[in-house]
Amino acid sequence: MDIQRIFGINVRQFREAKSWSQDKLSEMSGLHRTYISGIERGVRNPTIKIVHEISVALEIEARQLFE
Repeated sequence: MDIQRIFGINVRQFREAKSWSQDKLSEMSGLHRTYISGIERGVRNPTIKIVHEISVALEIEARQLFE
């Protein structure tokens, strides 16, 4: 499995663990909901800045999104 897909799966798992919708993660991270959707589907290749914004919103360390 490629790193984009792993990242997307992890974003979805951490988001769902908080019982957040994609809209809520979008609101908390400042990213558009369709961008979040693309990340979770593994079709977007986020920058390190986006990785940071998502990890801050989810209140986790960025490295957890790659494990």
